[in-house]
Amino acid sequence: MEINEKHLLIGDVRWVRSPNHGGYLENKTPDTIVIHYTAGSSAESSVRSLCSEKSKASAHLVIGRDGSIFQLVPFNVAAWHAGASAHTETGRKGLNHYSVGIELDNAGVLTRQNDHSYLSWFGKSYPASEVLAAVHRNQQVERYWHLYTQPQLEACLEVCRVLAAKYPIRYVVGHEEISPGRKVDPGPAFPLEKFRDKILDLDRSDLDHDDDEPAAAERELVVNIDRLNIRTGPGTSYALARETPLKEGDRLKVLDRQEKWVQVSHNGLVGWVNGKYLK
Repeated sequence: MEINEKHLLIGDVRWVRSPNHGGYLENKTPDTIVIHYTAGSSAESSVRSLCSEKSKASAHLVIGRDGSIFQLVPFNVAAWHAGASAHTETGRKGLNHYSVGIELDNAGVLTRQNDHSYLSWFGKSYPASEVLAAVHRNQQVERYWHLYTQPQLEACLEVCRVLAAKYPIRYVVGHEEISPGRKVDPGPAFPLEKFRDKILDLDRSDLDHDDDEPAAAERELVVNIDRLNIRTGPGTSYALARETPLKEGDRLKVLDRQEKWVQVSHNGLVGWVNGKYLK
């Protein structure tokens, strides 16, 4: 995948032109990437909305849950994705003028119906295996969040690397960071700190998949004590994700990390465990 002279992605990308954009970016080049979620039912429906003049909104890219990529606006042109926004690190306002906006197909905040069903604002139900219970960085109450898929995260990482190779990308931020109180995307289900490190510091060891065996080993750990509680968030203050603890020898797929806590998946159950009890 690469970016051509017209500031379009070349590769397995679908180009769908949106009429919703402004003039050129500052210096005609982006130095910031803003990550969003769509809060929609599918990538295709979000693309249609972002390409409708009535919506008065757009983004440069939409990434589907299967890793499919849509480009709506060239990277040197201001898309309408950030809205009223400010970046505390630079003091800049109106991040549309400096950034590439990436929308990830994700339902966002969900409402718990029962132990096995969670409902989106648009009426679609999701199973517990696709849900994370967590407290948002800008909030104090635990809520339920739609999980991102591995193909989606891998596609987003690849796109961000291509952008960083082409443009002087200095900042990777979530919409929630530049519009706190107004926006909560991409939310706690997105590994924002990890992405920021991988793109800006170029430390890509645990998100690289060029070498299949090391990548698989990095993404899977084994419980090394008799009983290990799995919780809904990264800390003992969070409720148990399941009453029955994990047992020694259980193999867990690693999804994210926050300090000593590791987000894992096991037989469809997603939750957090203390990393010192894994090997």
